[in-house]
This record gives sequence, C-alpha cells and structure tokens, in this order.
Amino acid sequence: MNILLTGGSSSLIDSMILKLRKEGHRVFILTGDKYKHNKYEKVFEKYEFPYDSENLNEILESVNPDVTILMGAFDTNYYWNGEERENVRFVSHLVNILVAHSRFKKTKLIFLSSDEVYSGNYAHDIEEDEKFSGSGLKAECLSQAEEMCRNFSENRGMDLIVLRLDHFYGIPKGKKDLNHIVDRMCLECLRDGYIKAGTDHEFSMLYEKDAVEYIYQVVKRKKHEHFLYHLSSSDVVSELELAAMIQDEMKSEANIITVPGGDGRCVLSGSRFEREYGVHAFCDWKKAVKDIVSYMQRHKGVFLKDDELKKPWWKRLWEKWKWLLHVLFPFMENLACFIPFFMLNNRTVGSEYFANLDPFLLYVLLFAIVYGQQQATFSAMCAVAGYLFRQMYTRSGFEVLMDYNTYVWIAQLFILGLVVGYMRDQIRTMRMESQELEDHLSRQITDIRDINESNIRVKKVMEQQLIDQRDGIGKIYSITKALDQRMPDEVMFYAVEILTELMGTRDVALYNVVNGDYARIFSAASPKARSLGNSIRYREMTEIYEELAEEKVYINKTMDERYPLMARAIYQEGSIQMIIMLWGLSWEKMTLGQANFLTVVSYLIQNAVLSSQRYMQALEEKRYSQDSRILEKEAFVSLVQAYKSAEERNLVECILLHIEVPAENYRDVDAAMTKRLRGSDYMGIMTDGGLYVLLANTTKESAVPVQARFKENGYQTEIVE
Repeated sequence: MNILLTGGSSSLIDSMILKLRKEGHRVFILTGDKYKHNKYEKVFEKYEFPYDSENLNEILESVNPDVTILMGAFDTNYYWNGEERENVRFVSHLVNILVAHSRFKKTKLIFLSSDEVYSGNYAHDIEEDEKFSGSGLKAECLSQAEEMCRNFSENRGMDLIVLRLDHFYGIPKGKKDLNHIVDRMCLECLRDGYIKAGTDHEFSMLYEKDAVEYIYQVVKRKKHEHFLYHLSSSDVVSELELAAMIQDEMKSEANIITVPGGDGRCVLSGSRFEREYGVHAFCDWKKAVKDIVSYMQRHKGVFLKDDELKKPWWKRLWEKWKWLLHVLFPFMENLACFIPFFMLNNRTVGSEYFANLDPFLLYVLLFAIVYGQQQATFSAMCAVAGYLFRQMYTRSGFEVLMDYNTYVWIAQLFILGLVVGYMRDQIRTMRMESQELEDHLSRQITDIRDINESNIRVKKVMEQQLIDQRDGIGKIYSITKALDQRMPDEVMFYAVEILTELMGTRDVALYNVVNGDYARIFSAASPKARSLGNSIRYREMTEIYEELAEEKVYINKTMDERYPLMARAIYQEGSIQMIIMLWGLSWEKMTLGQANFLTVVSYLIQNAVLSSQRYMQALEEKRYSQDSRILEKEAFVSLVQAYKSAEERNLVECILLHIEVPAENYRDVDAAMTKRLRGSDYMGIMTDGGLYVLLANTTKESAVPVQARFKENGYQTEIVE
C-alpha cells in the first residue's frame, strides 16, 4: 500500500516508518514545513511543503495514498505554549488536509489524538462516548479537531478514524521528544536533584512500540466498526509509584516532593479496540521505564547541555574513515580483477585459436572505461608486472628486458589505457558540469516560482483592495438605488440577493425577531443557510447575542459548527428587529474590513426595510378589509407575487391555501383563525374573489397541521399550486 505520513520529525513517526517499511509498504512523508529540513528515517519520497500549500492536491495525486496518518496531537510542527494563534494554525491546516483528501474517496485517514481531551477524577475506565472534560487550549483544540473529523466523515462520506493514545511515552532522542511525565521526572532528577509527584494522580501509559503496533492494525484492516477508539495498555500506575521507581533506577539521592491534590484517576478504556482488533499491549511498562532512565543517564549531556547525541563507536569509526575506504575500494577491486585476467592470459599463451587475444589489454580497457585515467594507469602497471612475470617462465629477465617487443607492447598498453581513461574523465566532467548547471537552473526556477506565487498573492490582494476602494461609493449607490426601486413587499427578499452578491457567498439567511427571545426565518438563499431551522431562540446563542446586543458584527473565530461564520443585526430604536447570518465565507473574508463592509450594507438595508414598513403602516387602512386582518385584493395579490418570485429564486419556501367558504363568512374565518396563525402568515382575497392564506417558509408537509386546524373549526382548505 501507499501510505502517507504527515508530521514533523519525532521518535513516533520514525518508528512508524520502520514498521511500515518492514511490512513491505511504500511510505511517503509530508513534513508540514518548507524550511526546517528535519531528519526522518528513509522513506520512498519526502515532500517538504507546508500543510496550507497550494500544491497539496498535486502531492496527493502523485502519492495516491491508500492510508494517510495525521500525527495530530503528536505533530512537532506545533508548539503548544498556550497561544491561541497556534490553535488556529492547527485547525486551519487540518481543514485544508481534510478538504484535499475529500476528493480521494478510497483513502483511509487516521487522526491521532491523545488523553488530554479528558481531565478530572473518574472511578471507572473512560469509554469512547464519554463527553469532553479536558482543560487548556490544546485539549479544546484536539476536541474541536475530532469533531471536524467526525463531520467530514458523516457529511462527505470519508473513511476517517480517530485514535486517542493514552499517556503516550517512549525513549526520547533529544529535547524535542521530552513530552511525557516519565521524561519530565527523569529530567528533574538529573537537573534539579528532586522529583515532583502528585499525591492523587493515577493513569495508564502506552509505550511507543505498543502504539505503533496498534496503529498498524488499523492501517492494514480494511473495515472498522467505529469512528473513535481508545488505545491504552490498561496498566494503571500512580505518580508516586512512578517517581519511586525512577529514583531507584537512577540510584540517586534525589528527594520526591509530593504535590497536594492532582488530577485524580484518568484511565482510558481500550476494551472497544481490543474486542474488534484482538490485540493488547505486550510491552512491560516497568522495563520500558528502566530503558528510558538508562538511556537518559547515558546521554544526559544531550538533555542538560544540548550536546550532540553520541553515536556508537562503530558508527563514529565508519564516519571517520569511510573516505579512505571509498578511495581504496577501486584499487582493491582492480587487484581482485587482475587475478582472473592473469590466469586467462596464461591459458591463451600458445593456444591455436586464442593466440592473438590479449587479456591484459581488455583488463586495462575495462578499468579505463569504468574508472578513468587513474585506474587505467594502475591496471596498466599490474598488467606489465603480470606480462613480465609470465615471460620469465621461458626466458630470463635480462632477455625479456632487452626485447624491443616488450616495450612496444607496454607503450601501446599505456597509450590506449590513458587515451580511453582521459576521454572517460572528460565525459564525466562534462556531465557533472551539465548536472550542476541543471541543478542551479532548477533552483532558480523554484525560487522564481515561489517569488511569482508570492507576487500573485500580493497582486490579488492589492487588486481587491483597489477594486473595493475604487468601487466603494459605486457599490453603496447601487445598493440604495436597487432597494429604492423595489416594491415594499420585495425589499427584504431583494436584500438577501444583494448580500449574496456583495459578501461573495450563497449561504445567507435573514431572520425576523418575533418577540424578545425568538427569531423566525424570513428568507434564505441556500440549504446551508436554513440549517438552524425556521425558528431559533437567539438569546441562547450567547456568543452571537452578546456581540449583536452591542451593535457589533459577530465573527466565528473558533469555527464553531453550531453558529454562522458572521452575523449582524438590523435595529430599530436600539432594539433588534432582524438578524443577518452568513456561512460559506473564506478565511480571507473573515476580517475587520469585511465586518465593517457588512455593517455599512446592513445600515442601508435597515433604512430601506424601515422605509417600506412605514409605507405599509401608512397604507394599512387601505390594505385590510374594514375591522379585520384580511388583506384586500390588490395588496394580497402583490404580496403573493413577491413570495412566488422569491420562491423561484430559491429565497423562500411558501404555500398558498384556498379556504372553501362563502364570501359572507370571511369575517367569521378571520375571527376564528387569525389568532391561530403565525405572525409571518397572511390571509387575503385573490383575483377570483376567494379567500386564501399565504404560509411563509412552509413546505407541503409542514402545512398539514395548519390545514388540520382549519378543519377543526369547520373550514376545508386546498393547496394551490
């Protein structure tokens, strides 16, 4: 399988790489950072790109992963130092990765979370359905990330699994791996001479090897029953017990300082995972702690003084003398090949068929072609020595040296070997220069591309700013002019269309405040905008209400799924009359400038709406039949046409009911039924003289109870298409 790992370098990700390679899988790495160039175990391909890179889709298409593992809580690219900005980075990067993977339906995604989503004292082992109880920004961020994964899994049909690792620990390779209570206690013992331990904290620890084995079981299994699993060893240990063991293994006189209170018992239950996958922890936590203590004692300079990690003696010896082996290897290979060629030469001497074959010449040519002039010279010297030695089988050394054929043979051997070796060296030099030039040009192209992408982004921002600045007055004028040209019944519908155009999103909803607590939807431009329902109790939306009550724009900075991304109220004499809600905005548009723009637009809509309402109130006597709430023919037909036009543009859902009753009984229907209708429903007379009811934001299914109410009072109704 093709497996993509995403995360900064750490001991856990290196162990995952080794395990997956050992099982025969092809492993890819997305580092999440362009500039750090961290060291990882050897993988098939490494992509040094940030998670919000524009090339993320191309990377996924190139890898075509069967499984993607997101390191999540254990990603060393993030520094959980209490800054909310880091949490925003984490969430936005996760959204970008999930959106990119949503195109690859066959890919299984595994997100690694941790036990930090829980805190407090639990008498029982914590099951997966236990509610969030963590404290701190990281815990809240991980909980939000899990919910985002769940939403993508349910709404986009993605194969997503969340694994919570219970108090994960392993042997640290450096300071960046010091992230667990065992490491902290060992460091305190080495550095401070004492160990702090809580008196009331019990937990279960999951060793790195067990965690890797658990994760691999999820990787190789094609199907899974649940979305969330706890990975735990179920070996419960207290802080005091752990501190005493570390003190004993250190053979130190360090004191154990007890800290009153503590987090209580917090142990994740791994029963769900064990039942489904049939595996359990196999590492002995006591032996693992001993190994960690021993390792940190041997390399305490690494953890106390930032020294380089000291490698084994054979690795240091290899790195020191490997250059010599690289130099000597061609000479040793040359001597090793000389022996078979010398033996071949002895066999061909005096042969009837191979007398003209010169093995020594082939030997010199071989090394001249492979290694160049240097090895050609050395092989020629070996060949001369072998030739002289063979000639002295039948003649004396003096006779061999006095024979001019010997020197002719030696000359042709050296000339041919040196010429071929020189040509080979020249070709190699040309290729190296060409490769260096190609690499240099490739780096320049990459730099130019990066500069160009940056320039394009700056250009787009500047263009948008220029357009907004240049067209600001024109836009405001177009809004006021368009709203003023509309009929009073159409103003609010057209206001929604204006908002969709100006704010750059179709997910716009407009709510009417019915009374002090409730708001009822008047118009919405998309199914997403109707997601809160037809009626909401907006005072219970504390975050939104606090901002709107102060006449501010609400911005959903935490990306809470329960609330819209932006909201603004329309006021009359200081009280909220309507609420504008927006979804589907990009990060770039959730800014103070865009909030100010929404404020200006809402003021313009407010003026137009209030003007239309005052106009309608002024004509109220002409609009309604005398002493009733039944709209006259002209007013009701205009209202129905406005709603039907809005329904065709997907701005509202409405139903028109015909009441089968004689004209002389219209007043009776008004007296009996007007109080049983909603404030957003209208009763009036159409062109045929019949009595009708317009039900706003109502479907055929939701109109059935209204028809039942009329029937209870003796009036038959029929839906008019």
